[in-house]
Amino acid sequence: MITVAQAMVRCLEEEKISVVFGYPGAAICPFYDALSNSSIRHVLVRQEQNAGHAANGYARITGKPAVCVATSGPGALNLITAIATAYMDSIPMVIITGQVSSEQLGSDAFQEADITGAAEPFTKYSYIVKDPNQIARVFKEAFYLAGTGRPGPVLIDIPMDVQNVKIRFQYPKEIQMRSYKPNVNGHPGQVKRALTAIKNAHKPLICAGGGIFVSNAQKEFLDFAKASCIPVVSTMMGIGALPGEDPMYFGMLGMHGVKEANIALHEADLLILLGARAADRAVRSPKKVNESTKVIHIDIDPAEIGKNLDADIPIVGDLKNVLGEMAAKVASHEGSEWTQYLCEIRNERKLKEKYYEGYLNPKAFIRLLSQKASERAVLVADVGQNQIWAANHFKVKNGRFLTSGGMGTMGYSIPAAVGAKLAGASEVISICGDGSFQMQMMELGTIKQNEIPVKMIVMTNNRLGMVRELQTNFYAGNETAVFLDGSPDIAALAGTYGIRSRKIHSMEEASGAIDEMLKADGPYLLECMVSPDESTL
Repeated sequence: MITVAQAMVRCLEEEKISVVFGYPGAAICPFYDALSNSSIRHVLVRQEQNAGHAANGYARITGKPAVCVATSGPGALNLITAIATAYMDSIPMVIITGQVSSEQLGSDAFQEADITGAAEPFTKYSYIVKDPNQIARVFKEAFYLAGTGRPGPVLIDIPMDVQNVKIRFQYPKEIQMRSYKPNVNGHPGQVKRALTAIKNAHKPLICAGGGIFVSNAQKEFLDFAKASCIPVVSTMMGIGALPGEDPMYFGMLGMHGVKEANIALHEADLLILLGARAADRAVRSPKKVNESTKVIHIDIDPAEIGKNLDADIPIVGDLKNVLGEMAAKVASHEGSEWTQYLCEIRNERKLKEKYYEGYLNPKAFIRLLSQKASERAVLVADVGQNQIWAANHFKVKNGRFLTSGGMGTMGYSIPAAVGAKLAGASEVISICGDGSFQMQMMELGTIKQNEIPVKMIVMTNNRLGMVRELQTNFYAGNETAVFLDGSPDIAALAGTYGIRSRKIHSMEEASGAIDEMLKADGPYLLECMVSPDESTL
C-alpha cells in the first residue's frame, strides 16, 4: 500500500518523466514529499506561470508531454496564462495542481479556487480526483490525451486529503477511451484528389505550419517538399520546417511577413496548408485568397479545417502519415516558371534599414547571430518587435524556432529556453525586449540555481516597442503608457545573480560579443541597446 501522493510520483516514473517544473505550497505538499524520494528532477521556478512556459519549451523539444506543478488557489491560477499559451499552440503538457481538502470544496476555504472550471476553455481535458483509487487511470488518460491527436494541456487537480489516502497501486498498461478516437490517417479519396490537384496546378504553394513539429513530421515534410519542388512559405509557428537558407523557402507570410511570401500567397492557384490555422496574423484577407486559389488543408483537428480559410480538399489526419503517403506519389514542379518568378521577387527585395548613432541595428545583429549560431541552435523568441526581427532575420538550420504564436504571451522566452535546454537541446538562445524581460527576470534565479547554460539576449529600447509603433502609426503619434523609465540596468542585474553579462551599443561590438556569449560555459546575458525609433519591419 502506498499513498496517492506516492502513486502520483509512480505514475510520472511510469511515463518516463525525468524533469518537472513547479512551485510548492501547502495543498501540494504531500506530492512534493513523495517526489523528494524519486529520481525525478524538480526545477523550482520563481513564479508558477514560468513553470508552465518551461514545460512548454521542454515538450516542444522532446515531442512528448511535459509536466508542471503548482499548489491550490493563486498558485494554480498563476498557471492559466501558460496553459492557454500551450493550448493555442498545441503543446502537450500535464498540469498537476493541489486542491483544498474534499470536505472544504465549495466553502471558499483558504486558497481555494475552481481551477478546473477556470482553465476549462484552455485545456484539452481536466480532472478533479475525488476517488483515490482512480489516480492511476486518471494519469494514464491524461498523458494519452495530452500527447495524441491534436496535442494540448491536460489538468489534474487533486485535493490534499486525497493525496494522503493509501491505495493499492497498479499502473494501466494501455488505455481505452470510447469517446476519444483521433483520426490519424487521411481519407484515401481525398489524398488522391489532393495529388491530382497538385499535378494540375500551375502556381502551387506549400504553407508550413506548426503542426509539422507537433506531429513530428519534419522528415516527411522535407521528403514531400523535395519531391514536389513546390515553393514553401511558413506561418510563424512553421519557421524552421524548411531550413532558412533553402532556395525553395520564401519566408514567413502575414502582416509581419516578407514581400515574396505574401505575393506568393495571393498569386498561387493552389495552396497546400499543412498544420496551420490560417489565422489573422498569417492570412489577413482569407476571402480574397479563396476567390482565386484552390485550398488543400491537412490537419489532425477537423475543427481547424475551413475555420478561417475555406478548404476545397480537406484532409483530416496526422501530417506524419498523410505527408509520408503523399511524398511517394506527388508530381514534381521542378524548374517551374512560378518558382523562378518568386526567386526574382526575393532577389529584388531590398532591406530598408536605418542605423542610429549610439545603437546597434537589431535586424543586422540577428542576421549575424544566425551566421554564428550552431547548426542545431534553438532560438526562443518572446513577443513584440524582437519576435518579428527574429522570425524574419534568423535563418534556422537544423535547429528550431520557438515562440508563443497563438496567444502571443510576453514573458515566454527565458523559461521556455530553460525547458528547451533541460530537454537536451545543445545550444539554446532566448531573445526578448526589455519590456518582456521584466515579466520574467526573476527566472535568472532559476537559471543560476540550476546552472542552466542558456544564452539570453535582451533588446533594450526603454519602450514597449511594438505598442509604441502602433500608437505612432495609427493613433496620431499619441505615445502613452509605453515608456519603461525606472527599469534596472539589465546587464548589471544579471551580474547580481552571478550570471556573466555584457552590454553593447553598436554593430562594431556585435561580432565579438556574440562570440563571447556563445563560447561561455554557463549562462550568459547580452544586453543590446536599440533605438526607440527602430521599426518592426
